[in-house]
Amino acid sequence: MNINRKLRFQLLVQNWFFVVLFLVLVGLLGYLASQYRVAKDITQANRNILTQGSVNVLKQMKAPVTITVYATKDDASRGDVFRKGIVDFVARYQREKKNIKLTFINPSEEPKLAQDAGVKVDGEVVVEYQKRIEHINPPFAEQEFTNLLVRLSRTNQQAIMYIDGHGERNLLGVKNHDIGEFGKQLEKKGFKFANPDLTIVPAVPANGAMLVIASPQVDFAEVEVKKIKNYLDAGGNLLWLLDDNNFRGLQEVADYLGLQVSPGIALDLASAQYGADARVSFASLYGEHPITTNFMLRTLFPEAHEVTARGTDENGWKVSNLIEVAPNGWLESNKLSKDEKPKFDEKQDKRGPVNIGIAMERIYGKKGQRVVVVGNANFLSNTFITNGGNLDLGINIINWLAGDDSLITIQPMPLKDINVMIPDTNQGRLVAWTVFHSFQYFIPFGFLIAGFYLWWKRRRA
Repeated sequence: MNINRKLRFQLLVQNWFFVVLFLVLVGLLGYLASQYRVAKDITQANRNILTQGSVNVLKQMKAPVTITVYATKDDASRGDVFRKGIVDFVARYQREKKNIKLTFINPSEEPKLAQDAGVKVDGEVVVEYQKRIEHINPPFAEQEFTNLLVRLSRTNQQAIMYIDGHGERNLLGVKNHDIGEFGKQLEKKGFKFANPDLTIVPAVPANGAMLVIASPQVDFAEVEVKKIKNYLDAGGNLLWLLDDNNFRGLQEVADYLGLQVSPGIALDLASAQYGADARVSFASLYGEHPITTNFMLRTLFPEAHEVTARGTDENGWKVSNLIEVAPNGWLESNKLSKDEKPKFDEKQDKRGPVNIGIAMERIYGKKGQRVVVVGNANFLSNTFITNGGNLDLGINIINWLAGDDSLITIQPMPLKDINVMIPDTNQGRLVAWTVFHSFQYFIPFGFLIAGFYLWWKRRRA
């Protein structure tokens, strides 16, 4: 084909037109990439993106967050990439909250700044939010860092007051029936504890966030009951966990709340599909309340009792149902022995679902007063706290009672694949050496040989 001047000009125009369109397309793609972000994390524990619990915490933090890392500079030749790891870790938070500022300071070059900040170890991280400061030392994962942000966000610094001395489930206890693991999680969220002795103090302290009564086994003295009643009269908040319908001397408090608890427990034969006894009832239905808004985790309650309360114009309580269990089960009318086989009685038993938790609130003076009663304390015990959403529900209840409604959220889950365990045997060490060095040396070297072979074969063809 003869190429004349006119055809050459047309080809030149076409080529330049293609180049211009290509550059415009690249510019548009770059603009879209800067305005919109789509990420897909295929790791087991979503280690490259934040969990929804962390995202919810960041959404309610309006003020800027300043993160200062006191660490020496990376030495890539020695495999030291600490600063780069921190940058990648914080970047996940910065994508959700733009006003997070990350700064690095070398304590060797700025020892006075490190000393003034109270830094004790290389790599220590100082986080500041609304003039509140916390330190965290590496290594840490998302759960630890988000818990730190929750503590900085908490506006209510009042202590959780818990009662003991009557066989209660202890918030600091380590026995299976205690709720010490729940207490540890509350401490990580920034809560503090107080333990007033009602036989000594003149009254329940008014400067606490709430009073916790966790399934007492011995009757309260009359003087203690009076002080608890006066505490409620003065607008105090209360969390009351009950494992049966015996109020242990607190009948006057129950009457004050209009509270009733069933003698029998909720039974659900459908629990067998989860490998559980019928006395363990599962909940996936929750009432309309700030504690359970968007809460869709399954929780379990061993031997739970029905709880009801009546709000009247006289007492001013607004009552909300929280937790419904055993939708395919029933409420047993009588107490069952341990070996007795559950059987529904149409005349005496009540078909499910069974409500086992209530939230009550009313206006007291210029502030609100809040009470939560759950007909089961076992769900927060050291034995069951890690099952399903039990921990999340418990923390939501505490946050609501403390007045920190904005912190009610599904908690970030710990990473499952954060550590690699290598068996301490010769065979285990050999397998680990082979796997690690395969990706480092053997596989790249194999690709190099394969590429050279293909090049040599095509050249001879």
